[in-house]
Amino acid sequence: MTIRVLLADDQAIVRTGMAMILAAEDDIDVVAQAADGVEAVQQCGLHRPDVVLMDIRMPRLNGIEALRHLHRPGTAHTPAVVMVTTFDDDEYVHQALHHGACGFLLKDAGPRLLAEAVRSAASGEALISPSITVRLLRQFARPAAADAPAPPSPLSPRETEVAVLVSRGHTNTEVAAALHISAGTVKTHLTNIQAKLGLRNRVEIAAWTWESGLAR
Repeated sequence: MTIRVLLADDQAIVRTGMAMILAAEDDIDVVAQAADGVEAVQQCGLHRPDVVLMDIRMPRLNGIEALRHLHRPGTAHTPAVVMVTTFDDDEYVHQALHHGACGFLLKDAGPRLLAEAVRSAASGEALISPSITVRLLRQFARPAAADAPAPPSPLSPRETEVAVLVSRGHTNTEVAAALHISAGTVKTHLTNIQAKLGLRNRVEIAAWTWESGLAR
């Protein structure tokens, strides 16, 4: 299947660069572009993309508000949204985590990572740029006394191991290799974790793991 992508960024040169990179991929088709959040929402309604690469800082409607609009209850079509960010966007990234963003990508990410982020989002296996994963998610960790007992967790020991590795930015393949299980089993564990915790994707799993103190 061809993955249909919408590019939303107020800088034409950024959109052009990403479009050229993705055009070289046989399984990815850039179906529309948008220069701001309002246009992004409109183009999503017209073209129904599978994945949106959404800049956070845009005029008229920023990426966070556009994300909230696309993921509001009752929406006919809900694409996977990967937020495109820079190192000084941490607070925006925190907001995006809580509104359903399935991944984060730095604007200076290389061609391989850009295509990988699109494929990961389309398959439900969200990606965060490895260079920001732990630095960003560590900020969710709650300080605790050294002798404080770990809070009760609804997860099994194996699910906890999977969640911790995901919180450190590992892909499904890397988690499978570390735990000596198949990638399919990792996906099953992630599905069970999401069901138990009421979470939407692996990014929220990672944030929950840091918040609960399990990742420390």
